[in-house]
Amino acid sequence: MATMEECRSALDRLSDNLARAKGDVHAAAALDRSLSCHIIDLDSTFAGRLRNGRIEVHDTAPGPPREKAQIRLAMRGDDLVSMVDGGLNFAKAWASGRVKLEAGLRDLLRLRTLL
Repeated sequence: MATMEECRSALDRLSDNLARAKGDVHAAAALDRSLSCHIIDLDSTFAGRLRNGRIEVHDTAPGPPREKAQIRLAMRGDDLVSMVDGGLNFAKAWASGRVKLEAGLRDLLRLRTLL
């Protein structure tokens, strides 16, 4: 089971990857939205913003998200680490229910480029 430190590191690497992205991927990640990532098996949530193609984590708290973010992710820590390391395909994990993504329709349409 991934630790909170490993999950935070994975989010930092994901942020770096999004910041270096080009073309449609960069455009899709260039939103300014509140973001939460609930790590189900650790029952902890990272909360922050997706801004200018980067994930900015502002808070880590126990339990599910305290506030409803505009973009909400929920997954196991191992799945987060595996996705960022390239071992787990996000679209397949989302389709199978291993990863949950909730957002407004316009954001989902824009984020589909990342899938």
